[in-house]
Amino acid sequence: MSAPATPTTPARPSNFLRQIIESDIAQGTYAQRHWGGGPGDAAQQAAGPLDPAAIRTRFPPEPNGYLHVGHAKSICLNFGLARDYGGVCHMRFDDTNPEKEDTEYVNSILDAVQWLGFGWDANGTSHLYQASDYFDFMYRAAEHLIEAGHAYVDEQTPEQMRVNRGDFSTPGKDSPFRARTPAENLTRFREMRDGALPDGAAVLRAKIDMASPNINLRDPAIYRIRRAEHHHTGNRWCIYPMYTFAHPIEDALENITHSICTLEFEDQRPFYDWLLDRLREGGLINAPQPRQYEFARLNLTYVLTSKRKLKQLVDEKHVSGWDDPRMPTIVGLRRRGYTPEAIQLFAERIGVSKADSWIDYSTLEGSLRDDLDPKAARAMAVLDPVKLVIENWDEVMGAGALDACSAPVHPHQPERGRREFNFGRELWIERTDYEDVPPKGYNRLYPGNKVRLKYGHVVECIGATKNEAGNVEAVLARLIPDTKSGTPGADSVKVKGVITWVGAADGVPAEVRLYDRLFTVPQPGSGDRNFLDEINPDSLKTVTAIVEPSLAQAQPDDKFQFERHGYFVADRKDHAAGKPVFNRVTGMKDSWAK
Repeated sequence: MSAPATPTTPARPSNFLRQIIESDIAQGTYAQRHWGGGPGDAAQQAAGPLDPAAIRTRFPPEPNGYLHVGHAKSICLNFGLARDYGGVCHMRFDDTNPEKEDTEYVNSILDAVQWLGFGWDANGTSHLYQASDYFDFMYRAAEHLIEAGHAYVDEQTPEQMRVNRGDFSTPGKDSPFRARTPAENLTRFREMRDGALPDGAAVLRAKIDMASPNINLRDPAIYRIRRAEHHHTGNRWCIYPMYTFAHPIEDALENITHSICTLEFEDQRPFYDWLLDRLREGGLINAPQPRQYEFARLNLTYVLTSKRKLKQLVDEKHVSGWDDPRMPTIVGLRRRGYTPEAIQLFAERIGVSKADSWIDYSTLEGSLRDDLDPKAARAMAVLDPVKLVIENWDEVMGAGALDACSAPVHPHQPERGRREFNFGRELWIERTDYEDVPPKGYNRLYPGNKVRLKYGHVVECIGATKNEAGNVEAVLARLIPDTKSGTPGADSVKVKGVITWVGAADGVPAEVRLYDRLFTVPQPGSGDRNFLDEINPDSLKTVTAIVEPSLAQAQPDDKFQFERHGYFVADRKDHAAGKPVFNRVTGMKDSWAK
């Protein structure tokens, strides 16, 4: 683990969360807390030594779907703060809702966090936890609240509770069951636990203030009856805690110091504090207790982060699956060719604030380009191929001759060696590299113009052959002798245009998937619009390209810069020897810029 930062020398650009943490460390806010070696109540923690972690944060996803780029920001934030300040970040599954959770999602979440470069082992201990392990304590906490007069069993119908809760202009009304004695409530709660009541017949509510201006404090429900098999605890329980009750307890048992969540939980913070105050007063949890802090969630243009809508895209087959490279899921970004370092760089660049704002998708792509540029091997590929025939090749170079050419694997890293390919009578070039009548500023192939074929020779275009429909079948050219790149005559002929190419003799056919943004508008589905109507019909185009021979050795997940075209990755699922498949990760520049 890296050395902790000090308040005077932060490891990263400062933000309000770093300032809070640095202040707490400087004041020793949590310095005297004890740690019993794992999650536990006040007695267990008190029996342990001083907590070796300066701070404790947590990443607590519900295992009900695949993580997306918004979760990636939270992962980088929570694990990153713990890393920078000599702390520990807990990996915790908030699995209190048995109806929507699945081990498939558990496994995918663990894989995503580790792929992003983070882990949960620290000080010789694994800090991988799940909320369902705390169900016994949560039940004990609920009974404590009942016995202390802070909770009651309510048997109103859901509609009655909704009406009596009031609204922002009308205070709530007390439930007719609110005046029950603690003993009556305890008996009824145990009947809920033992299955004596049907689903929906009763809930346990905190007794706070039905007239509170914060509706979240108007006796919120903390337990409900739900007969559903839990993926971890099976059928042991038929009552389950509500998220707003479970979450602060999970933080307290795990000795979390800074509970960092998104702004939609700001209104829940008073209940978070109220509950932990009651449990600390009863001696059930360690002190000082955790504190909740909120930051603005990630709003990224051209992207949806609603799990429900993402699931709809998958279920209705608008995309090929959760790992479709157009999806904002971490598995989708990974398959698209994004790197952990690029996502971490993106999270650092956008920073942390209390104000909601929209981040342009180009910021994410820019972080990726900056990460891939020094890493990605270079290669030439022709995505829309047409033949270039050099008519005087046999005369100048000899019949059937091939001229060996080479280029650096990376232009700024000579130690990575060179890649080899052959120049011959027939080459593949991009169809857009020829025009009968060139538009203004066009410096590529047209009759009478000379261009350099990159790393190879200079040729002069003499025209093209076409089929009956008028489409170009082959571009014709003549070789200018003694102009090969890297030779003394290379500069003897001045040209304005340089184009890429692949030799017909050793080029490799490859499937290339040209991915683009999934939606055509910056905020899909906003207002009353149907997000499905805003799907980009050109978000995927598949072409048969010709790539240079070095790419025949590419392995799944290998990343390249196809010169002039952008960054590409060998697909991690479909790419195979003899059947190369490359995905476009991003272009050389933002093609959506206005």
